[in-house]
Amino acid sequence: MRVFLLWFCGALCASSSSLGFYARCPSGCQCFPPSRTVRCASRGLSAVPHAIPGYATNLFFVGNTVRKIRPESFVGLDNVTSLVLSNNGITELSSHTFSSLTMLRSLNLDGNQLVLIHPEAFWVPGSPIQDLHLSGSLYNHTSLMDLITALRWGGLGNLLHLDLSGNHILLLPPGLFSPLPNLRQLCLANNSLVAVYNSTFSGVERLELLDLTGNTFTSFSTEGLHQLERLARARLLLGRNPYLCTCGMEQFAAWVNSSRVRVGDLDGLLCASPPQMNHITVRSLTASVLGCHGNILSEVGEMGLHTSYVFLGLVCGLVGMVFLLVLYLNRKGINKYITDIREACRDILEGYQYRYEIDSDPRIRHVGTNSQQGRISKSNHQQQSPADVSTNQIPTTISL
Repeated sequence: MRVFLLWFCGALCASSSSLGFYARCPSGCQCFPPSRTVRCASRGLSAVPHAIPGYATNLFFVGNTVRKIRPESFVGLDNVTSLVLSNNGITELSSHTFSSLTMLRSLNLDGNQLVLIHPEAFWVPGSPIQDLHLSGSLYNHTSLMDLITALRWGGLGNLLHLDLSGNHILLLPPGLFSPLPNLRQLCLANNSLVAVYNSTFSGVERLELLDLTGNTFTSFSTEGLHQLERLARARLLLGRNPYLCTCGMEQFAAWVNSSRVRVGDLDGLLCASPPQMNHITVRSLTASVLGCHGNILSEVGEMGLHTSYVFLGLVCGLVGMVFLLVLYLNRKGINKYITDIREACRDILEGYQYRYEIDSDPRIRHVGTNSQQGRISKSNHQQQSPADVSTNQIPTTISL
C-alpha cells in the first residue's frame, strides 16, 4: 500500500511538472494555476509575452497596446481553449495568426480597430473555433470586406456563435453567412442596418438566435419578412429600432402576430414616429389604429373619379389624334380654302379702301354738293309755279 502511494505521488508530481504548474509567471501578467488562467490586463504591453505557462487554457490579454498579432505570438500554447484579446488597439491580423492554437474554441477580439484582416487569419487546423467575438472591432467598410473573405476562407465551418455588434454595418451582402452552416447564434445588434434583403441569411437556417436590436429598421419589406420566415428555429430580437407606424407598417404588424418565427422581445417593438403613435407596441397595430381604411366609400369614390379622369384624358387624346390625322389628309384642300378666304378678304378690303378714297376727295365731294343743291332748287320751283298761275288768273272784277 505504501509503495502504491509513493508511486501515485510521483506520477502526480511528474504530470504537474509536465504541465508547467511551477513555471514562472511573465512580467505584467497574473497566473492562476488552479484554474489554468493567465491574465495580462492594462499593463501597456506591446506584444504577447513569450513566457506564458504552457498549462494555460484561458488567456486574457486585454487593455494593452498591441497593433499587430503574428503567428509566433502564441507558439507553445497548445492548451489554450479561450483567448481574449479585447481592447488592445489591434489593427492587423496576419495570415494563420492563431494556427498554433490547435485547441482554441473561443476567440474574443472586441473593441479593437481592425483595418486589415488576412483571408486566412482565422484558419486553425481542424477548424476548432466555435465562438468568434468582433464587437466594435471593424474600423471601416474595407475591414468588413476583409471579414467577408476571412469568413469564407478561414475554415470556420464549425463556428456556432458570431458577434458583429456595434460595427456601424449598413448593409449585409447576400450570402455573407453561407460559409457558416453550423451557426447557432448571430448578434448584429447596435449597427446601422436599415433593411433585410433576399439571401441575407441564406445558408444559416439552423440559427437559434438572431439579434437585430438597436439598428435603424423602420419596417420590414415583404422580401425581408420572407427571409426572416425562413429562420423557423430562431428566436428573433427586433427591439430598440425606430419603427415608423404608418400604413406601411400594417403588413409587419400582421406578420408579428401570425408568424411561426418567435419574436422574443415583442414588448420592445415600439413605434417611434409619428408623434401620436410614439411608444405604441407594433403588435397592437391594426388597420383601424393606423387609420388606413377609415373611409372606404370615399376612397372607392375617389378611385372611380380618378379612373374617369384617366378615361376622359384617353378619349380626348384619341379625338385629338383623329383630328390631326384628318387635317393631314386634307391639307391640300384646307390650303386652297384658306387661300380663297384670304383673296376674298383682300377684295373686300380693297372695296372699302376705294370708297374711303372717294369720300375723302374734296373735289368730288364739292361736285356732289352743288348737284344736290340744284336738284333741291328745281324741285322747289316746280312746287311753287302752279300756285302763282292760279293766283294771277283770279279775276279782279269779282265782287264778293
